[in-house]
Amino acid sequence: MKAHYLFFCFLFFILQGAAQQNKQNNIPVGYKGKPFKDSLYKKGPQWLPGRVELAYYDLGGEGVAYHDTTPENEGSKLNHTEGHWRPGIPAYIAFFREKEGVDISYTKDWADFNHPNKVDPAVNQLYIGWQEDGEWTNYTVYVNRPGKYRIISVYGYQDNKSELWLNGVKAVNLFMPENTGNWHNWTQATLGEISIPKGGLNLLTLKYNKGSNLAYLDFLLVEPY
Repeated sequence: MKAHYLFFCFLFFILQGAAQQNKQNNIPVGYKGKPFKDSLYKKGPQWLPGRVELAYYDLGGEGVAYHDTTPENEGSKLNHTEGHWRPGIPAYIAFFREKEGVDISYTKDWADFNHPNKVDPAVNQLYIGWQEDGEWTNYTVYVNRPGKYRIISVYGYQDNKSELWLNGVKAVNLFMPENTGNWHNWTQATLGEISIPKGGLNLLTLKYNKGSNLAYLDFLLVEPY
């Protein structure tokens, strides 16, 4: 009798754990992308509140984790040319995810720091550039605290009519309020606000068009639920 009781207690806790795990997973059914990780970055989903580095889009390839209009990583391609792989920069940064289609480069002394910026990006900051209309990237994130978030970014140049989608549903239009005059003149701004009602794993989709260099999105919790 005691053995049966212990068995049912064990089964109860297993089912409770599975239910809790399912409750915490808000990713759309059938999504095949996975959080980015590689030999150096092993953290898994990026956490909110916090920073979503846009170069760390999901694994899964074209049509699953991202859509890009060209199959080549244009940033990595450029960095293989003379003068673009700067002295002292590791290949990991210069050619980040070079076999994928999303166009990624890094901030450079002669392009991004040889003039005043309203807000400087980090040295060797990875960013998505060479943007074209209709491109997008997916991010599996872990929401530690549900609520309303203010979205802040460092970007170069002008508004690109970005949208941020949450679990397959459009959540907010992002707006870059200032034209900085050049892709390598950087500033910082609040781009919008988003409500994320459920904690746990969520899928963010950044849809963007031609117009900017975009490094990351900071999610600042302003109203917990």
